[in-house]
Amino acid sequence: MTNFASDNVTGVSPEIMDALVCANNHHAAMSYGADQWTNSLSGKVSEIFETDVTVFPVISGTAANVLPIASLTPGYGTVYCHKEAHINVDECGASEFYTGGAKLVPLAGEHGKFSDSTLENAIFGRGVPRHTQPALVSLTQTTEAGTLYQPDEIAAITSVARKNDLKVHMDGARFANAVVGTGCSPADLTWRSGVDVLSFGATKNGAMGAELVVFFGQTNVKELENRRVRGGHFISKMRFLSAQLTAYLDNDLWRQNAQQANDMAQRMARLLSDHSAIEFIHPVEANILFLTMPKAMVISLKNAGFEFYEMVPGEERSVVRLVMSFNSTQSDVDRFAAVAKEY
Repeated sequence: MTNFASDNVTGVSPEIMDALVCANNHHAAMSYGADQWTNSLSGKVSEIFETDVTVFPVISGTAANVLPIASLTPGYGTVYCHKEAHINVDECGASEFYTGGAKLVPLAGEHGKFSDSTLENAIFGRGVPRHTQPALVSLTQTTEAGTLYQPDEIAAITSVARKNDLKVHMDGARFANAVVGTGCSPADLTWRSGVDVLSFGATKNGAMGAELVVFFGQTNVKELENRRVRGGHFISKMRFLSAQLTAYLDNDLWRQNAQQANDMAQRMARLLSDHSAIEFIHPVEANILFLTMPKAMVISLKNAGFEFYEMVPGEERSVVRLVMSFNSTQSDVDRFAAVAKEY
């Protein structure tokens, strides 16, 4: 079986697995982040982002999102995000829970993105005690539609945020794919464009299970330190998270893995683009494809051993999502396209 359902289904990069074995052999390493791997992370990430940062390893993407959101948003605050954002759709109210009741306001926008004007028109209630108070904007990069915000789009949104005294969070579960897909530097996609804090993903891109919260500045860093402990995400054997992240960052493994995933998505898009029965829903800009195909084609592909999500099953046609990963191969992609073209 070849599984294109998600980049969460893949195994672990050999370099990261080797790093875990190495960390496992260091029996004298201190706990709770007082180890050599955790101590080196801030310097590595600062170099990548071309500015001093403060970082916090956590074990899940949800934790990487909701801990900084809660650190920057009071319980009576408002968080603005796209209606399809992971924090709004797929995290079971975790942001509301960790903030103590902050309100998520979902924004509309084509291809998984909202605009600066949409945000500006949605901001409401500042200074009125009976309304939740505007506090934070959360952007998703790569978006849930597999599309990318360019630096000028981010800067336009953060300009509205600054004008309204809002902080800006970026859900970067697939941030590596965005860096490769845009060809922009990590700095240009984040703090240079006005982002305050990034959830820098690794699990979807070759790690066993590790994410990184990156603060561009010291605002509310202490708040996150306390919330991480209180929320149960201060891991005793943190070296196993940090060792993964160290290997992920060393020798540009994070870029290489994302490049492979993005390249395979582009290859799949090229091979399927001339199929008269297939229609693409969103531009293919990173490692995810959304398309519609006949139900009979879905059945044929699954019978051939391919796994993928039918996002909207239909009697005649279905909406399908395909996700390429760091270990997706040309032969997997070519075989999928060949089976599809037999329809």
